[in-house]
Amino acid sequence: MKRAVYGPFSLDRWAMQIRQVLKLSEQLQQVSESPELDVELMLCHLIGKPSSYLFTWPEREIEQKQVEQLETMVSRRRAGEPVAHILGYRGFWSFDLEVSPHTLIPRPDTEMLVEQALACCDKKEARVADLGTGTGAIALALATERSSWQIVASDYVDEAVALATRNCSKLQLNNVSIVQGSWFEPHRGQYDMIVSNPPYIDPDDPHLIQGDVRFEPLSALTSDKQGMADIELIAEQARDYLKPDGYLLFEHGYDQGAGSRKLLEQLGYMDVETYRDYGQNERVTCGRWPGEVTA
Repeated sequence: MKRAVYGPFSLDRWAMQIRQVLKLSEQLQQVSESPELDVELMLCHLIGKPSSYLFTWPEREIEQKQVEQLETMVSRRRAGEPVAHILGYRGFWSFDLEVSPHTLIPRPDTEMLVEQALACCDKKEARVADLGTGTGAIALALATERSSWQIVASDYVDEAVALATRNCSKLQLNNVSIVQGSWFEPHRGQYDMIVSNPPYIDPDDPHLIQGDVRFEPLSALTSDKQGMADIELIAEQARDYLKPDGYLLFEHGYDQGAGSRKLLEQLGYMDVETYRDYGQNERVTCGRWPGEVTA
């Protein structure tokens, strides 16, 4: 009889219980910061159940085919492939987003940008731009919360535009337009708010050869001037696209808060403030554009 061996235990495949299958996480201890969660997500995907099911019914048995599929997924994860790429989607805000190697994988800290954008702009009707939209995460989250807002999301990469368009269609949102172009190139007119999660990692950062980022496009991760080049471009050009008292918000690295605040203040933005992410790192900086500033 074919048997499976996982660390300290051995059992018939047909008799594998959820509690035993979850021990596959032991194989990911050296490659993942969250091995237990990784296996839980993959198993829930295969059996079509929420995570609560795993702990409510730990003695339930898993079909042999599903066990074999999970083994394959774990092997891919052990090789470093992100769970989101293995599953083909990632949860963000209140929905799931299709992901691909052409874009960044949406991260929980980016939800802080969404939260602050909703807090900054209290207009019932607003025109909003999302620069470098990737999967569409920020634009689509704002659109689900503010159905009367009109949001224009752009990305330079054709595959990203197609991906964001698919995600928008799946969510059946009719207040988002997705266009192709570099930063402000495809945008016309002025906006009440501009948001962006631009590349902000120094090209020489050693973390680029570690973890999940190895499977993400460098063009969406790195920027010159120690990660500040794209932030500087966006902050400078946004002044031509913001309405008076419009807001600019962007995500940045944990150590770029002070530089981001200084940049916005030098460019004439008012009420500049930086917000911390869930790990208490400075992550999102916001500024209000008062209108044309004269020397």
